[in-house]
Amino acid sequence: MRALDWEVLEAARDWLRAGAGSWLCTIVSAVGSSPRPLGTLLACNERGEQRGSLSGGCIEDDLLERIAGNTMPAGRAHLIPYGVTAEQNERLGLPCGGRLQVLVQRLQADDTDWLDALLLALSQRRCLRREVNLHSGQTLLRQVAGFAPLVLTVERLIQTLGPRQRLLLVGAGQLSQSLAELALAMDYEVLVSDPRERARQQWQGPRVPLIPGMPDDAVREHITDPHSIVITLTHDPRIDDMALMEALASPAWYVGALGSERTTQKRIERLHQLGLSERQVQALHAPVGLDIGSKTPLEIAVSIMAQLTALQRRRANQ
Repeated sequence: MRALDWEVLEAARDWLRAGAGSWLCTIVSAVGSSPRPLGTLLACNERGEQRGSLSGGCIEDDLLERIAGNTMPAGRAHLIPYGVTAEQNERLGLPCGGRLQVLVQRLQADDTDWLDALLLALSQRRCLRREVNLHSGQTLLRQVAGFAPLVLTVERLIQTLGPRQRLLLVGAGQLSQSLAELALAMDYEVLVSDPRERARQQWQGPRVPLIPGMPDDAVREHITDPHSIVITLTHDPRIDDMALMEALASPAWYVGALGSERTTQKRIERLHQLGLSERQVQALHAPVGLDIGSKTPLEIAVSIMAQLTALQRRRANQ
């Protein structure tokens, strides 16, 4: 789940409470090029306000024009296709050949109940499945263990919503600063752990929590669900190995470590000596990131975020 999605859901809830006619819009299918991924959310109201985005602005403008002109289809839920004709592509600026469907759900006062429940679950880092009946427009929530691909049938939309990815970086050096910048821009929650007070004092990266103490304690405290990532970046085995021991036994879906092939082999030997199983050690992504020939901190950060993106897309489609 993205922080922007949280803002969309919260805005929709607050508008309803204020008595404003509101709609929640979701991209539910796409063929060819799509300006946003499946499941992207937009909220808009009768005052012309919006939160979120489904495109570069063209689809949003069309939806607001329909609301202002009172030309939205009747009913609490309906599908609106975009990109069906060449004329529509030209008028709306959709990518060439791209087609998508948007589920537009007209919200009513009783929808505040499930919006409240959903926002509470997300604040507690729990996943919920949102099921929208396409005939009645009613929404049901079901708690689920993890994310699943969006499903659209003739009767309902089934969408999993859950917490943002939490990224714990071990080491407050220059690479962590570059990686934190990129991760925040890509909507990750970022934490930085470093027991070295001087390293924390010299942090020049974005404003993120800087956690003192040993990183294994930070892993135990903050890596508590499968929507979490741990990456060690200090080059100091006294720091990195302690974090990796905990991280590889934690629910984190990705654990990575910076270092050369030679450094990685020595690290693997130490982890075996520390009692980690072969399965746990095999889960380590090291050297961390894609092999793109990166040398500078920013290039390495790009390679790491590229690998995380590729793996997340693969997991989402399984």
